[in-house]
Amino acid sequence: MTIPTVFIVDDDDAVRRSLELLFRSLGMQTQGFASGEAFLAGYEPAVPACLIADLRMPRMTGLELQEQMQSRGIQIPIIFLTGHGSVRQAVHAMEHGAVDFLEKPFEQDVLVARVRASLDRHASEATGEARLEDLRRRYQALTTRQEEVFERVVAGKPNKVIAIELGLAEKTIELHRAKMMRCMGAKSLADLVVMAVSLGRVADAS
Repeated sequence: MTIPTVFIVDDDDAVRRSLELLFRSLGMQTQGFASGEAFLAGYEPAVPACLIADLRMPRMTGLELQEQMQSRGIQIPIIFLTGHGSVRQAVHAMEHGAVDFLEKPFEQDVLVARVRASLDRHASEATGEARLEDLRRRYQALTTRQEEVFERVVAGKPNKVIAIELGLAEKTIELHRAKMMRCMGAKSLADLVVMAVSLGRVADAS
């Protein structure tokens, strides 16, 4: 079982260490950083994971850290901690992808609940992306003929019509179709259509 990772970025040593202790006591891995720069330098991908970051920090602010993460393709849920007077910034952060923010002082139970929800979200997103990548690999493994059959099948064309369009015998189309379905891992036409939608391969074949 994969142990969740909670990254904590806060220039306040006491806050950072107390959060590390809190989440370790709940069986989670934690990595604490005193600045956004330190996080970016030491970050190693983990799934599931989330980031708790102070919104107002010297040098690199929470918003600037968020921008740097986006530019580097670091896609993990961010929960911002904000002090009085920075709620507008927190709203801005959420408009740009942050999943939540809590005003200081906050209740630990509330933060824990938000972190758990963020970890579940990241795990779900990562699983979905892994499945899509596997689907792409399966599609790329098809032969050119199987691709042609794939596109016509999901366009709703029967074997007889596909055979005429490709200049092949209907029996040959049936064989290509069966092999294509096995390669894609599709058990039915409905499965194949869902896969085609995920791959963006739903245009009608001409």
